[in-house]
Amino acid sequence: MSPSRRAAESGIPLLTLGVVVAVCAVIATVLIVTRGGEGDTSAAPSAAGVAAPGGYGQNAGAGYGHSSGVGHATGAEDDGSTDGAGGAPAGPQPVTEVDKTFLVKVRQAGLWEIPAGRLAQTNAASEAVKRAGLHLLDGHSKLDQLVREDARILGVPLPEEATAEQQDWVKQLENARGAEFDRLFANVLRSSHGKIFATIAEVRAATQNDLIRRHARQANQTVLDHMEVLEDTGLVDGATLAEVEKSVAPRQ
Repeated sequence: MSPSRRAAESGIPLLTLGVVVAVCAVIATVLIVTRGGEGDTSAAPSAAGVAAPGGYGQNAGAGYGHSSGVGHATGAEDDGSTDGAGGAPAGPQPVTEVDKTFLVKVRQAGLWEIPAGRLAQTNAASEAVKRAGLHLLDGHSKLDQLVREDARILGVPLPEEATAEQQDWVKQLENARGAEFDRLFANVLRSSHGKIFATIAEVRAATQNDLIRRHARQANQTVLDHMEVLEDTGLVDGATLAEVEKSVAPRQ
């Protein structure tokens, strides 16, 4: 055998060995990369699971996220089938005679105080009285709309005119001018508002009807505003306040 042939035969195994080594290196690299990716993937849920219980994200059970349950209505609350405490379904709310009388009085107040407010714009001499008249016009117009809506819902009939006494007050105001009108307006209306103010508080404290509660709250705010603007005229007499005090004093 010649030397060149022996060199060729000995070179074949070396080449094969080099190829095998290269292939093994490639396979090892692929395995390392694949396992590294699997490790990263499995680590991500674990990290999220650690952060969620005490974090502020959406999955935080006691955190501030959207899944905390705070402020979300339940199915029962949505359809109104139970009361606010999740108990038995709420039945019809009673409308007492006191509730009905309250709505009637609110209606009658508007029937004479709205005309009185208009008269203040033409017959008054004081700008403070005219301003008080505007408050009466605005406040009782809104209350009158509310009382008619609530009375319709609750089935309470309302009058179409003020009481005889209230109509007489309007006539007195129609016949008065200037300083006389201002004094009469301030005292008659402050007396009327003071008396109904006490009645509103009693109704709000005792009623079992949600509509009446809402109405009493609105009436309370309106009447308080009217008393204050009437007092701001500086024309309310001490005798008027004494009369109101006597009228609303608890009965012995």
